[in-house]
Amino acid sequence: MTKQELEEGTDFTPRFDDHGLIPCITQNAESGEVLMFAFMNKEALDKTRETSEMHYWSRSRKELWHKGATSGDIQKVISLHTDCDQDVILAKVEVASNRACHTGRESCFYREITNRSGNKLKF
Repeated sequence: MTKQELEEGTDFTPRFDDHGLIPCITQNAESGEVLMFAFMNKEALDKTRETSEMHYWSRSRKELWHKGATSGDIQKVISLHTDCDQDVILAKVEVASNRACHTGRESCFYREITNRSGNKLKF
């Protein structure tokens, strides 16, 4: 596949890394808030496309992870996107609860990085 075909073509050809994984950014479809980041393997991506519910690959447990299967925090797929290189997935989801993070928070990105003095960074 040429670079032109990859970037401009209509074929979905996800580019998994050497470990068979592709990064996935998950976003609340309604608010646009980034909820979480995880990895998917081919099986997780296929199951997500089949069921319209998010599946990921747990690197720590080394197993398929159906988000919300035990917690009830199911993520219903509204749309899936890939970037120009087809090496990242963006999932826009509807959340069954206000919890995407295992800590019970709405997003996994709840901590702001500060400078060494503990002050907020200003850009």
